[in-house]
Amino acid sequence: MTATRPDNRRRAYWLKTLHEWHWVSSAICLIGMILFSVTGFTLNHAGQIEAKPAVTKLSGTVDEPLRAALEKLLPAARAQKGKAPLPSELQAWVQAHWDIGTAGRDAEWSDDEIYLSLPRPGGDAWLRLNLADGEIEYERTDRGWLSYLNDLHKGRNTGAAWSWFIDIFAGAALVFSITGLFILKMHAGNRPFTWPMVGMGLVIPVLLALLFIH
Repeated sequence: MTATRPDNRRRAYWLKTLHEWHWVSSAICLIGMILFSVTGFTLNHAGQIEAKPAVTKLSGTVDEPLRAALEKLLPAARAQKGKAPLPSELQAWVQAHWDIGTAGRDAEWSDDEIYLSLPRPGGDAWLRLNLADGEIEYERTDRGWLSYLNDLHKGRNTGAAWSWFIDIFAGAALVFSITGLFILKMHAGNRPFTWPMVGMGLVIPVLLALLFIH
């Protein structure tokens, strides 16, 4: 009788600890799990869900002093294998005229033009400046909020902050799953269907992959 009491106390301690880690990790990753579950469904049926992209086009002409200043920077850009950020003067021009931020992005410099790709979740954009005549063009394609959420799921063009969120979410989901597995183990003695159900979660995707994926 006395030998079983420490075992019961130890079991109660670990069960309480596992439950605490389980609910805390589930609270952290709850909204993320809903988001990734919904977007997993939409990505799986991307061919059946039609998206109507909206395209925005802008054009203008930069002044001669700015164009001349850009041409002087061409040798330095070539030294960087044609990749260099937009000069602060051109960034200011784009921000002032079109309210478009271009900081922190490298553009492709050639002898006759500067081309800047501006990919983002849910769409794409680009900026092109012709050095010969100063003509500048901007085009943005917006594929809608569903495409935006799908790109969040894939981490496509989302930046460092969202990448950190995915890593933290993945860690919380891993803690949630592992603590859930240990809780199942501790209750498995009174629930005979526990391990068959866990086994099905492994066997079913393996069989589907072996039989239907080629």
